[in-house]
Amino acid sequence: MSEAPPITLERLTLADDETLGFLLASYRELFGSRVEATAVPQDLQRFADHYGADRGCLLLARGAAGEPIGSIAYRPYDRRFPQLTYPGERVVEVVRLFVVPRQRRQGLARRLFAALLAQARRDAVERLYLHTHPFLPGAEAFWLDQGFQVVVREMALPWQTLHLDRRLDSPQASAGPRQSR
Repeated sequence: MSEAPPITLERLTLADDETLGFLLASYRELFGSRVEATAVPQDLQRFADHYGADRGCLLLARGAAGEPIGSIAYRPYDRRFPQLTYPGERVVEVVRLFVVPRQRRQGLARRLFAALLAQARRDAVERLYLHTHPFLPGAEAFWLDQGFQVVVREMALPWQTLHLDRRLDSPQASAGPRQSR
């Protein structure tokens, strides 16, 4: 029986053209016509401001040939949603979870999140916040399995945003991923 090719995870504080291209392509694949075709998200325009040392964390998974195959990140939560301000807490927003289709259903997303969670703990983060959407297959179930809770469901089209969070000092946080029912 042959072993699976090695996959490495690396933390990036600066991004080269290949990495930026991968992150931009994954953004466009996930959101399709919901985003302007030529739009470049602000965090990718100013990568070091969002993911540089002591700011946030971006992890990139690379396949055996060194090619990007997955990503996940967090950046300081900017409290832009008035119903989710988290006063007095160190909160980061989890973003950019993406795994290339040929690598899905093999545990890479869980591995990426576990590494990100470990870094968040080292950075003394108190709460993880994220939002996702029902049009992203499996996203809500995945995040619930990682110990997140839905705190707000917005039903307005086209986004139908689900806001989720997870405290890092809660019993669930120390227990690891929730077991599927």
